[in-house]
Amino acid sequence: MARYPNFDFLRLGAALSVLFSHAFLIAEGDQLHEPLIMLSGNQGILGLLGVFVFFTISGFLVTQSFETTRSPLRFLAARLLRIYPALVVCLTICVLVIGAAVTALPFTEYLLQPGTWRFLTGNLLMQGFEQSLPGVVFVDNAVGTVVGGCFWSLRFEIYCYLVVLALGALRLLDLRSAMILLVGGLAASYFGWFGGFGWLLPYFAIGMVMYYLTRRRAPSGALAIAAALGIVATVFLGQMLFAFALLGGYLTIYLATSRSIALPRAARFGDLSYGLYIYGWPVEAGVAHAFAGAAAWWQVFALGTAISLILALISWQVIERPALRLKRLPAIAAAWKPAGPSPAAP
Repeated sequence: MARYPNFDFLRLGAALSVLFSHAFLIAEGDQLHEPLIMLSGNQGILGLLGVFVFFTISGFLVTQSFETTRSPLRFLAARLLRIYPALVVCLTICVLVIGAAVTALPFTEYLLQPGTWRFLTGNLLMQGFEQSLPGVVFVDNAVGTVVGGCFWSLRFEIYCYLVVLALGALRLLDLRSAMILLVGGLAASYFGWFGGFGWLLPYFAIGMVMYYLTRRRAPSGALAIAAALGIVATVFLGQMLFAFALLGGYLTIYLATSRSIALPRAARFGDLSYGLYIYGWPVEAGVAHAFAGAAAWWQVFALGTAISLILALISWQVIERPALRLKRLPAIAAAWKPAGPSPAAP
């Protein structure tokens, strides 16, 4: 499987962009002063583009993962092991540490509240977006009760994994299917079909398309520059978010796979992007609470990022990396023998 070190830097940058934008929302209760909101005329925040970059990268790497293993069971095991072990621990910390420390309820009463366990099970089962915990108010503003402001996208990420799994199991995973998903995703995003999944699908699908195109020919630097200029142009045309699926997707994969651009190596201490993403909101909210709601956005961002990076490092070393090693267990490796190369394989 081809290894592109630039992916690590882009994922870490995407996670940091989410924390950056969330710092404004947590500290001020709105995003009116977030730089991209002001520059784009309220079209979107920088952190949202970071989520789009995450989905584009995921579309590329997850498709590559299935094409490499050719085993639906191993693919599914790898995806679940990547998402769930760290998420279980993070949600437990949110409930038993952060929530328990902030709640206005007595600890026993807090634990006995149905909302406490609904937060845990709802986010684990991806049944919905459970944001709050009983009695927990970090700051007195519009988002002061939100504990899990970053978990909403995980459900749609898993939906995208299942799409790849279904196509792969049916031997339909190829460039044509990826193109159909991209066109369908663009339509769903534009017309508002299928809720959040339809909105995020084109960003995942462009990663799939770029995976197959990159196997044939490396992305063009000239087209990448044109894509970057196109993104700037769409800001003025009021279509930044919609156009980012195509333009931002191409630019992202160009930067990730380019042999001539060496981005800083961000995986020296492990892949911290996922841990940084899931811990970012609850930690930043905790920082705002510690300052009694008086912290500026930059204080929430700086201190929240530092603490989240530490937690992400611990999560990678203690939870995520050991969990990923489980996919190499003989029982999983032998349970479903590879079906051989597909017609689309080189």
